[in-house]
Amino acid sequence: MTSTPDSSSTSTSATSTHGGASTGPVRLRVAPSPTGDPHVGTAYMSMFDVAFARQQGGQFVLRIEDTDRARYQADSEQQIYDALSWLGLDWDEGPDKGGPYAPYRQSERLGTYRPYVERLLESGHAYHCWCSTERLQEMRAEQQRAKQPTGYDRRCYGLTREERAELPGFTEQPVVRMLIPDDVDTSFTDLIRGTLTAPRPDDQVIVKADGFPTYHLAVVVDDHEMGITHVVRGEEWISSTPKHILLYRWLDLPLPKFAHMPLLRNADKSKISKRKNPAARLSWFQEQGYLPEALLNFLALLGYPPMEGDREVFSFAEFVEGFEWSKVNKVGPIFDLDKLGWLNGHYLRELEVGDLASRLLPFLQRDGVLPAQPTLPQLGRLKEITPLIQTRIGLLSEATPLVGPFYVADDELEIAEDARKQLKDSAPPVLDAAIAALEPLSDGGGGLTDAAGEWTHDRIEAALREAIVDGMGIKPRLAFGPLRTAVSGQRVSPPLFESMQILGKASTLNRLRNLRATL
Repeated sequence: MTSTPDSSSTSTSATSTHGGASTGPVRLRVAPSPTGDPHVGTAYMSMFDVAFARQQGGQFVLRIEDTDRARYQADSEQQIYDALSWLGLDWDEGPDKGGPYAPYRQSERLGTYRPYVERLLESGHAYHCWCSTERLQEMRAEQQRAKQPTGYDRRCYGLTREERAELPGFTEQPVVRMLIPDDVDTSFTDLIRGTLTAPRPDDQVIVKADGFPTYHLAVVVDDHEMGITHVVRGEEWISSTPKHILLYRWLDLPLPKFAHMPLLRNADKSKISKRKNPAARLSWFQEQGYLPEALLNFLALLGYPPMEGDREVFSFAEFVEGFEWSKVNKVGPIFDLDKLGWLNGHYLRELEVGDLASRLLPFLQRDGVLPAQPTLPQLGRLKEITPLIQTRIGLLSEATPLVGPFYVADDELEIAEDARKQLKDSAPPVLDAAIAALEPLSDGGGGLTDAAGEWTHDRIEAALREAIVDGMGIKPRLAFGPLRTAVSGQRVSPPLFESMQILGKASTLNRLRNLRATL
């Protein structure tokens, strides 16, 4: 494949709509296959589709390509809806929403393709092939042994069924193949890469033996029927584009514009795949606790340069406003989860406390920290805890060990083994001094918003510093470790004195005494 620069503009008017050419708004689509957990590439392509459609006042269409019945999974379609909705990549038309070009599932459109196939057969641009699978395998093996290019040898071209049946390697159910001209022009213009030249294709199958169209026919027919003006897809489809352009021309259909995005790649530059990399699964990001706005920002940076001044943090609205196809990267980006982690931490710290608490809730429920129907006091406590951990987590899922101790009974708090092992010989007298220093403080009832009494984080800190740091001469770094372990059961916890205030006097003293009793 070769390419040269291109200066073509991205027009805001369409050149194809349902049933014929006309002008109108741009229309873009994403067409995932429901064959399991949605691939992160679906979101990657959708984001660029949505950005251009919104910028130009056009439409974004979700089409489900479900004709691969061997790999089809019934629950995958809903997963696609859920994943794109989570990211805020809303579609204007689709199987769940309907629209003027319904149906939007390929399996429900099978009657649509037959007239196009008949036109190709009648015009001589396609022909039936009755070669068996075994015969095709033998043909390719022989071509490889002879070090020849692999491709169909046109055994069936020009033969009737009866003529072909008399030859070896015949099967009753034929496929339909394109008749690729020997002098076919395989160059085309790409919005991102300029003029591209792909290798010459062989006679591509466009209808399978089961009567289902292959991707190559279905995508051309569906894009035309749905008025798609811009076809955005991965660079692996560059070699197929000349076949599709031939179909458009043979069928006398208006040609859309093409944009082939660089593939997402692992650190070793291999194509990111669900089999080898869990991060290829779109739902993985949600399970881990990444924020959708951080993932969108990350995906944009993979395929697009930073904003002016090398600013890497930007909103999707900013991305939409300044989007240009000519700026899209041509080289496959490395999927750097460290960069995503940095972005996620930034967005977490920017969230309003109530918003962050609501996003933490599903993870705390999933991990058993909170019930499916939490009480108002439980939710109130979560809102108090949230600002204490906001700078201590990089993922929503990391909140569980920090928040969990606030929702367990004092006598059920488990002390982590690593936290117990780091306790020094000074731990027992430190705990004794802490209990003695805190007992005189009056309790306002617990909680950071409760101003009554002396049980505030400032008074708690002052009392403990006086008793342990000043009274016992222990450095602060060592003085409060045993207290942190007693209160949270962990070596690392939210701020100690604020945690004690939220727990309340009774619970704090119970936990200090419980640890002391084991030493």
